[in-house]
Amino acid sequence: MSARSLWMMTFWVLAFGTTVGLPGDVSTVNAAEDTETPAQPYVLQMIRDDSVHAELQLSTEQVDQVYEALAEVDPRWWVNRIAPQPRQQNEIRELTSLLKQRLSGILNADQMKRLNQLEKQAAGTRFVVLPDAAETLGLSETQVTRLKETFAKTDEEVAKLQKQVASKEIEASDAAKDVAAIQSRERQSLVSQLSRDQQVKVGSMLGKTFDFSKVKRTYPRAPEFVLEGAQWIQGEPVRMEDLRGKVVAVYFYAFQCINCQRNFPHYEGWHQDLADEGLVVIGIQTPETPAERSLDRVTEAAKKDGFEYRVLFDEKSGNWRSWGNTMWPTTYLVDKDGFIRRWWQGEMNWQGTPGEQQMRETIQQLLAE
Repeated sequence: MSARSLWMMTFWVLAFGTTVGLPGDVSTVNAAEDTETPAQPYVLQMIRDDSVHAELQLSTEQVDQVYEALAEVDPRWWVNRIAPQPRQQNEIRELTSLLKQRLSGILNADQMKRLNQLEKQAAGTRFVVLPDAAETLGLSETQVTRLKETFAKTDEEVAKLQKQVASKEIEASDAAKDVAAIQSRERQSLVSQLSRDQQVKVGSMLGKTFDFSKVKRTYPRAPEFVLEGAQWIQGEPVRMEDLRGKVVAVYFYAFQCINCQRNFPHYEGWHQDLADEGLVVIGIQTPETPAERSLDRVTEAAKKDGFEYRVLFDEKSGNWRSWGNTMWPTTYLVDKDGFIRRWWQGEMNWQGTPGEQQMRETIQQLLAE
């Protein structure tokens, strides 16, 4: 298991509790250092998934309306992941509020009540210190303070494990066991700090347990290709919307970048092996150096490197910005409904990491859906 995989599991376990697991790249916020409860994008994540639509018993018309509402918030939320932490928090709060306002006009009262229950379940143990939950439970200021201190200690211990895995001081599998033990201690501490009456109220606030392991879509729909300051230099022009029903691998590269070049055989292999099954590979060349701003040199390099799929020359970096990139290369996998399902920054097989194998397996899973 890689350090990134450990972090994903840690996020499932600690940010979302024992019965849930929404995969996501969200930084842990130290509750002891924040005067305001840290914002998390639970509703932004879950409301796009089929299993949640089924749990809420949404009609086909309601699902379409939900997607329309998501189209308003997704572009801002997606690029927000690279913003400084304070701005991330403000944006998550604002976008969640905006989305809930839209959803209140789409979902009926019972559906909204269930969504609120799912949101609390997604927060795991942390939901008890949310303002409305704390008020309903009748938590004292002392209880809230002690609970936040408990959560902060958990975050500190997990951060230490992350560093130890990254520095290869411990194996990721051993760290995962430690994470489970930390999780268990946090639950026990929570129970011990609540009165019996408060414990009973917790159950009624959460409702029936939902299996979040069924949730597959937690990321936004992929941004539409930006053509202002960009042009297709290979293959027929296409819109992301035109590719519904296909699995799409989009990668950003710069042709002189050695790390990008080491990924090229993987993209070509995906194209050769899986195009007939419904995979579309698209390369987006965003310049890093002056030479990479030359249309002729970019075109020549694409032919030299043997690309046999569409290539978009992102001369003005409009696509780079709309996807919220920070690194060459970055690779995204988009499912048949246009939702981003996974992404990888850097070389996929860096220092023996089996990244290409993992990404290929994800592609095959998406093709099978």
